[in-house]
Amino acid sequence: MIAPTKRLYAGHELRTLRTRLSLTQAAMARRIGLSVSYLSQIESGHRPVPPRVLAALAAEPWAPRDADDETRLVAEALEAASDPGIAAEPIDEPALRRAAQQQPRLARRLVATHQALLRAQEQLRILDDQLDSSASATDSLPWNAVRDWFNDASNYVDAIDRRAEALAETGVPLEERLRADFGVTVTYGAAGGLVRAYDPASATLRIDGAQPPETIRFALADRYMRLACADLVAETVAHSGMTSDPARDLLAAGLYNYAAGALLMPYEPFRAAARTTRHDIDKLRRQFGTSFEQTCHRLSTLQRPGALGIPFFFCRVDMAGNITKRHSATRLKFARFGGACPLWIVHEAVAIPDRVLVQLAETPDGVRYISIAKGLVKASEDFTRLPRRYALALGCEASFAADFVYADALRTDGAATPIGTSCRICPRGDCDQRAFPPAAGRIVVDRDRRGAVPYALE
Repeated sequence: MIAPTKRLYAGHELRTLRTRLSLTQAAMARRIGLSVSYLSQIESGHRPVPPRVLAALAAEPWAPRDADDETRLVAEALEAASDPGIAAEPIDEPALRRAAQQQPRLARRLVATHQALLRAQEQLRILDDQLDSSASATDSLPWNAVRDWFNDASNYVDAIDRRAEALAETGVPLEERLRADFGVTVTYGAAGGLVRAYDPASATLRIDGAQPPETIRFALADRYMRLACADLVAETVAHSGMTSDPARDLLAAGLYNYAAGALLMPYEPFRAAARTTRHDIDKLRRQFGTSFEQTCHRLSTLQRPGALGIPFFFCRVDMAGNITKRHSATRLKFARFGGACPLWIVHEAVAIPDRVLVQLAETPDGVRYISIAKGLVKASEDFTRLPRRYALALGCEASFAADFVYADALRTDGAATPIGTSCRICPRGDCDQRAFPPAAGRIVVDRDRRGAVPYALE
């Protein structure tokens, strides 16, 4: 028995295409072989797009919603409709699925409104954190501004990513491409304490040859993209809203790093490989010749509209617990100031390098995450300089367990470690690892009774 074809409601996209082509409804109807009234009903969302019309539109510059997009929209709308903080009658999943198919703009509006609510709640948490940590003076630092910019962009920059993907498929080593395309000569050896240095006058790139091969390839990719997409980076920075030169310079550096990763791990091939391997980082890094950190970071950027990857969170934590890199495409939000939750496995990983640790964690809102962490050591160039030690964490919501190979080590329906964002903003009252009470909480001290901490939360 042949399965019925899924009905596609894409009237808004079809109307957008017609407007872009400067066609009237009558002209568009003739072009795709429909009556004007039928086309009008499709554009108004009352009828699905027939298969023969999809075939007629195959050569047109239009992009109906990807099945992944619709699935994601339903999931996000269901999350918005089931938020316990919203005092309204809940909406069941079948109704939301129909809305995503027939009225996608309305469903996206619901999701956008819910996201605005979450942002407002996040701003309140930030204010609590600032009041308690006296960190408001550092909040405006260029480094924080750039991190926030990437977070607001969902860690995905479409124009740069697409250009990198177009430049990736050549089969020619990057060193040869630098010489052939831009006249750059690459030399190897000590670079005066630097990992790499470029002399524009002589077009010479000097790289510390003692670095791992993956780091050297990334350095070559970084220089190539600095020359190949300088126009896109300059345009992105100009429209970023950054108010200081240091912030603009840091953003440009971050965009070039992003471009280098996109060149080494082009979007569609990397996304396909990630799905095939169930996001096995070691398999991916061997296939693309990248490091563990580069591969984790790239997985967190797969947010292209119409070709979405699993929404991951990614961060890097140093020995003192400071988060030096952070991004989350999930509902998990990192603290802007201070360290991460001490119960999170990433802290244990710092002390156990080169072993992947896996944890099932649950945040105060009841969402479960599969989190992996790995401690890494970057060797120094000589005895007088200490090696750099830190840990990486990558994770996704437990609902994606079937697509995340590391979940095989866990019982996702079993006991989960209760974690929070940070002690300053975590509402848990029964945590034995709490360092101090939340900024917005009130404490009660009993002179005659005491638990693991010397107070209770009111």
